[in-house]
Amino acid sequence: MEGFIPKSKIHGENRTALTPDSAEKLISLGLQLSAESGLGDKSGYPDTDYNAKGVTLKADDASISQADLILGLDLPTPESIAKLKPGSLFVGYLDPFFNEDLLKAFAAAKVSAISMEMIPRTTLAQKMDVLSSQMNVAGYYAVIKAAERLNKILPMMMTPAGTISPSRVFVIGVGVAGLQAIATAKRLGARVEAFDTRPVAEEQVKSLGAKFVKIDLGEMSQTHQGYAMALTPGQIELQRQGMAKVCGQSDIVITTAKLFGRKAPTLLTKDMISGMKPGSVIVDLAAAGGGNVEGTVLNEEVVTDNGVVIIGNGTLEGEVPYHASQVYASNIYSLLEHFWDKEAGTINLNFEDEILQGCLMTHDGEVIHPTFKEKLAEA
Repeated sequence: MEGFIPKSKIHGENRTALTPDSAEKLISLGLQLSAESGLGDKSGYPDTDYNAKGVTLKADDASISQADLILGLDLPTPESIAKLKPGSLFVGYLDPFFNEDLLKAFAAAKVSAISMEMIPRTTLAQKMDVLSSQMNVAGYYAVIKAAERLNKILPMMMTPAGTISPSRVFVIGVGVAGLQAIATAKRLGARVEAFDTRPVAEEQVKSLGAKFVKIDLGEMSQTHQGYAMALTPGQIELQRQGMAKVCGQSDIVITTAKLFGRKAPTLLTKDMISGMKPGSVIVDLAAAGGGNVEGTVLNEEVVTDNGVVIIGNGTLEGEVPYHASQVYASNIYSLLEHFWDKEAGTINLNFEDEILQGCLMTHDGEVIHPTFKEKLAEA
């Protein structure tokens, strides 16, 4: 079975879907791998490292039309999908809720397409979960980015010239990114507070040495996958009032409510930001999904009239591409290894497997994922 990995064509995307280590593991399964030259240049993996692991490098991506397996990072285009070999398998980002045209293109090309974002969040699939792996990295780097931009230091310092008070960090949303942001800010010596609508998050916050901000929103629960349930308009207003006071005291605010398949909820309004201190920094980790912060501009830094800095990088994890690529490539390897048939030397798409049922979008000329099959039928 022959696999091909093209390099990213998107400006500003520094990650890659294959590292030399993941290539070695895939080749040990029995795959023959080729990749576009310069695949890992932006993420710190030179061509020589790929060559040393047995990857054949190509001058361009023309080989994509001959491959049985394509590993992607960029969202493909309908034009690039049309070049793929019928019966081949594409594995990568698809963002299917907002790109149904790509599903139609894969079906038309008779290409099986796996959306890495759709992998079920189960114990068995944890090592394949790209949303978690990338948000872990983003949560860490959000604190580093904010600390670099802040006009203060984070830890308390006792010096002969006086005592410097610790900076205050407020993390909104205690999911994967939020927990990593809390842990990182604590390690850097900041005074950390956090809020989440799920009561279960309080214990997680306290276990990291941070203070949980309590806002009475009435009865709350979470989905079976651990996400917070949608709030009513009344609950949203109560939440904003409670958070506004904490934001006004904070030097750094990090919002993490990035909802796959839905527009991000607005957590911080302009009125709330107007009460924040000049020089304070907001990092909006949901910028790519519309933003949690009123005034966020995707992939830009904005300074408000009262001097608050809003950072809206859409893929913050891409600013530390070496390790972001490492975990993404590992997610892909874990998925392929799970479905690898050693005797046949190929990938066996087991349609009874719950992981495949959750992430396989198209197969044999049809959109087969139930959610999108029904949506397209209704359209």
